[in-house]
Amino acid sequence: MSTTSSAIDAVLEAAIVGRRISGAEALQLMEQADLPDLAVAATAVRDRHNDPARASFVVDRNVNYTDVCNVYCTFCAFYHKPGDTRGYVLTREQLKQKAQETQALGGTGFLLQGGVNPDLPWDYYLNLVRYLHQDLGIWVHGFSPVEIQMMAKLSGQSLRKTIADLREAGLGSIPGGGAEILVDRIRKKIAPLKGGREKWLEVMEAAHEEGVQTTGTMMFGITETLAERIEHLEVLRDQQDRALARNNGGGYTAFAAWPFQSGHTPWEGRVPKPTDVEYLRTIAVARIFLDNFAHIQSSWVTMGRKTGQLALHYGCDDMGSLMLEENVVSAAGTCYSVNREEMNRMIRAAGYEPWQRDNVYGAIPV
Repeated sequence: MSTTSSAIDAVLEAAIVGRRISGAEALQLMEQADLPDLAVAATAVRDRHNDPARASFVVDRNVNYTDVCNVYCTFCAFYHKPGDTRGYVLTREQLKQKAQETQALGGTGFLLQGGVNPDLPWDYYLNLVRYLHQDLGIWVHGFSPVEIQMMAKLSGQSLRKTIADLREAGLGSIPGGGAEILVDRIRKKIAPLKGGREKWLEVMEAAHEEGVQTTGTMMFGITETLAERIEHLEVLRDQQDRALARNNGGGYTAFAAWPFQSGHTPWEGRVPKPTDVEYLRTIAVARIFLDNFAHIQSSWVTMGRKTGQLALHYGCDDMGSLMLEENVVSAAGTCYSVNREEMNRMIRAAGYEPWQRDNVYGAIPV
């Protein structure tokens, strides 16, 4: 056995028994570990956090209340510029119809995000959340950090006060959209108007300080190095350590990663499409490294059903959403969706018992 192989085995064994691994060790795993060995270690970590026999899913809807955006991310095929007559803002009647359709299917919430629309005032967001949550009974898992940064400017308030006002209106939790890769070298290249990683992280920090739960994400395969993927995971793990130390209910509920979809963007044909193996390797290392995250989501929406099922054996305990509606990834040419029966079959075929959750991992009676 080579020295390198022995070192990798030692890191994997450490993860299996519950020792926290370092960023350098995680990079070793990403670069050198055998895929079946990663599966074993990632599953051990998964089972330490979750029921080994079960895998969850959520019935919700990705609702993009507007597609008007002035951030112009180079990887996005969804937005329209301000002033473009093709842009939209959903009406209350459209939102009501989407809510009723969601609830009729046993759904509980909206993953609510839009473009950064400079034409909407601060009151619009408070009224939107109130209408969805208080009038329609929808859990609002809403707004990416770049949207909340804009709202803070509109309101003239701190991030914490802005988030507190949104929560009082009915905001339930905050998704991790817009993280991409939390490395400034990459962010300047792909989304220079979105700000460095500190802009994304300070919103999550403020949310956690307010006791609000959020999710962590990573979109990979857009010219970052493997070391930069690990750097991304490190800042999330460090932030989660701080959140858990507060013990106020705030923090990351879950982590999800997916490969960049380059279709219909300026990047099409310029970056290789990540393979299934690369995805499974990345998600397994994330599960091993993020030892303070309870849940890891499978990205079957971008990878397809078979790889999504396989991810349950590489550290994932959750299949995410049925995707009753999805607009952003599908605009780049990738879109998978299933109904509840298909989701149950997918999970059972992978060897697990399915259970329906809400957006913060509470069980939904069925």
